[in-house]
Amino acid sequence: MLDFIKDNRKPVITLGLVTVIAYVFYFLDEIKTTSVLVFGWGYAVPLVLAAMVGIIGERTGVVNIGIEGQMLMSAFASFFGSVITGNIYVGMLIGIAAGLIMGGFLAVAAVKWEMDQIIAGVVINIVAAGLTSFFYAPGKTLPQLVPVVSIPILSDIPLIGPVFFRNGIFALATLFIVLAVNFAIFKTRWGLRSRSVGEYPSAADAAGINVTRIRMINVTLAGALAGCAGAFLALEAAGTFARGLTAGRGFLALAIMIFGAWNPMGALAAALFFGLSTALASQLQADEVINIPQQFVNLLPFVMTLIVLSVAVGRVRPPAAAGQPYTKEG
Repeated sequence: MLDFIKDNRKPVITLGLVTVIAYVFYFLDEIKTTSVLVFGWGYAVPLVLAAMVGIIGERTGVVNIGIEGQMLMSAFASFFGSVITGNIYVGMLIGIAAGLIMGGFLAVAAVKWEMDQIIAGVVINIVAAGLTSFFYAPGKTLPQLVPVVSIPILSDIPLIGPVFFRNGIFALATLFIVLAVNFAIFKTRWGLRSRSVGEYPSAADAAGINVTRIRMINVTLAGALAGCAGAFLALEAAGTFARGLTAGRGFLALAIMIFGAWNPMGALAAALFFGLSTALASQLQADEVINIPQQFVNLLPFVMTLIVLSVAVGRVRPPAAAGQPYTKEG
């Protein structure tokens, strides 16, 4: 535990401060504080999952600009998969499978074919937007709601319990996914190999690591997390599908990834910051504390993205080989 805190000092301190502040407001106004946190966590969930996609890819040396398209296609597949089969769990699996397929396409295009990684991601975004708009059929409804699951004991903790441990399947799993990805990247043999491929692929190759295979596997599997993010948006958050449902969250996730310094715990802290800021702005508007059009509140995450990126420039360093194709010599 001490090693975990030491390795993730800044994110842990940030999350700790947010928790202390939240409890202060909780004792002042329990209902509003809980409402803001629930909204903020719901907004943050797809950002966290999408940021994990970017982190796994770039830690391996592959820049994924197509997270937005992966999420959108997965949201479409999960919703209409649920409608057609009449089973929401089958729809979840279809959404995750769609994310895997999109991840596999990016892996083949960017790693095996050595296509420019930015262009490959843009292609995914364009194809996803076109297909989901063309095949979109309005008026469909889910066969059932996503069940709310409570974790015993943890769900009874004041404030934190109802927000994080009494939720839908994807929202509930997100915290555990972040911890699992963080452990896998920094504490396992797979993580060491992945990081070496993302930093010094030629040295990794000389050490006997198959750079191409590692990159293809990681980028493909990361697509499953994009599938989870898309399925969450369609099945848990919105309960429906609409054109452009992801609304730029894939690009916000890239900013969160950078702000979190390509660290899963840092990305979690950054996503919570985005989510809580948006939730607080909405609550202040509902209480008529601030009187500005809703459109400006909706712009808040994107304004924050520009601020975050301007602050992060020069302060964080991406993996050295991110965005660079690798061709085995000899």
